[in-house]
Amino acid sequence: MKIIDIHTKRLHAPLQTPFITSLRRVDSLEDLVVIIECDDGTLGYGEGAPTPVITGETIGSMIATIEYIKPHIIGKEIAYFDIILNNIHNLILKNTTAKSMLEIALYDLKSKSCKLPLYRMLGGTKHTFKTDITISMGEIEQMISDCHKAVSLGYDTLKIKIGDNPKKDVERVVEIYKALDKNIKLRLDANQGWSAKQSVTLLHALEAQNIIAEFIEQPVAADDFEGLKYIKERVQTPLLADESIFSLKDAQKLLEMQAIDYVNIKLAKTAGISQALKVADLAKTFDVKCMIGCMLEGPISVAAAVHVASSKADCITMLDLDAVSLLASHPVDTSIVFNESEIVLSDAWGLGVSYTL
Repeated sequence: MKIIDIHTKRLHAPLQTPFITSLRRVDSLEDLVVIIECDDGTLGYGEGAPTPVITGETIGSMIATIEYIKPHIIGKEIAYFDIILNNIHNLILKNTTAKSMLEIALYDLKSKSCKLPLYRMLGGTKHTFKTDITISMGEIEQMISDCHKAVSLGYDTLKIKIGDNPKKDVERVVEIYKALDKNIKLRLDANQGWSAKQSVTLLHALEAQNIIAEFIEQPVAADDFEGLKYIKERVQTPLLADESIFSLKDAQKLLEMQAIDYVNIKLAKTAGISQALKVADLAKTFDVKCMIGCMLEGPISVAAAVHVASSKADCITMLDLDAVSLLASHPVDTSIVFNESEIVLSDAWGLGVSYTL
């Protein structure tokens, strides 16, 4: 299987409701799909979301990066997989989403060449998973209504977006907690909206009312490693790092500092599957569990994350892969079942997805 061409195509899909965090508001999905074509007609699919406030990338920069790397991939045999990955990662710095797209497509091709679903090629056996769902930030009444709707659809774990107003954030969580059955698990995501001292004060306010979330995700700025450690040493609520971890080096530093309780892996941050697997392995050596999450993405990149979750199921114990459920519709053909909180991998070779050129 020799790579003969690489195409990109925009993927547009409407959201059911606006996606609102402390960093941004999104009203519809605008992703980029990359399709790698081989001489035997096999196609490999990758996908990435432009997230300027997190990865620094736009649709334009992602296309430019892929075009820059493209000449160093075309003509290569899939059998030289590691050499191709090396080219992707070393030809240009950063641009992690664009690299992830190319990696996902290459892993799709490699597992198809092995006549295996990707998760089995990576050594996984688990094929059925449950994900949480994100509750966008807004007025308390609307957030409670959104929580009730999610529960009615079968979700038992809700990730609550907060971080724009510390006082209101506490009120939001308290009122949501009161409105739900106590068997519903809450995850909190402040998206870098607080300072370290604010985080401790706000979490203490919740803990004083016996509200201890499953975790608080990235309450402080991405580069505030000391702030994460400060929080972890002073609260009961477990602490999960998201935007602070883009690389194996980031994860290593935070784990050695004992600054976090959990690691959030996202392919768009780790520049793809290969480094995501290494981050999971590293976390396991520190006996730290991982969550695998996604940006606001479509079924191709979410599928890749589920395959990774299967391959590291002993370490990746939490899923935040609800992006497909947030869409009103999408044009991707998939053999994977996305049924609200339940995701079921198929035995189709590769990722189990396709997208018409």
